[in-house]
Amino acid sequence: MESRCCLCLKRCVIGERFIIRKITARWCRIIQIQIQIQKIKKRNVLFTNRIPAGWDLNVQLIMGDRNNYIIDTGLGSLNIEPVKEYIKHDYKPIIVINTHHHWDHIWGNGSFRDCTIISHTLCREMMESEWEVMIQKNKRFIEGETELVLPNLTFDNELYFPEDNIRLIYTPGHTLDSISVLDELEQVIHLGDNVGDSMDEIVPSIYGDEESYIRTLLKYKEMDFDTCISGHNVALDKQIIEHILSKL
Repeated sequence: MESRCCLCLKRCVIGERFIIRKITARWCRIIQIQIQIQKIKKRNVLFTNRIPAGWDLNVQLIMGDRNNYIIDTGLGSLNIEPVKEYIKHDYKPIIVINTHHHWDHIWGNGSFRDCTIISHTLCREMMESEWEVMIQKNKRFIEGETELVLPNLTFDNELYFPEDNIRLIYTPGHTLDSISVLDELEQVIHLGDNVGDSMDEIVPSIYGDEESYIRTLLKYKEMDFDTCISGHNVALDKQIIEHILSKL
């Protein structure tokens, strides 16, 4: 299934905000999308979409020596456009990583149909089986165009890119198919939705089982990183893992 609604785009960059105004003829309205761009470390950049419904959505870019890695693709083609704009003069191959199958992390995959797209094996299966249901329930959140483009490279336990010191790790918790992405060079980890959406709700919704989630948290404690990125929260330090464990 493919969803199209964008007829005209106006875009501008103001400071660290990337603003897209989407004009849709069908409803005769203008929808404004604001993306905050934050450089976390030298090669890690965070793109935060301020959703009008009152929640944030993160897409992370890691600019490696050999590849550019885009972690999650958000709500559609407009959501991912600021990332593509940011690296438009960087001609390294793009590798897209889906942290799990939920709609708000995969709807921009169609913008990268010619790229390597990676996920856990379960993620690919769940994307394919749940796509239509996710579209019907959440289509009001689509930003631009979205279509089902499945990962073309999957793994079960770990996948490593030694040329860029990027490690993908199976870390079930929020969902059974969740993975994390560790930048070993800059000690930044992307935890997907294994961290809650805010400090008030720091324990995420668990669609798997709590025991698996606790094992994942204990695995995080043994890993070498100092900065945590997640799907919806702000950048945090490693102490947040112990804080979450204390809430369980």
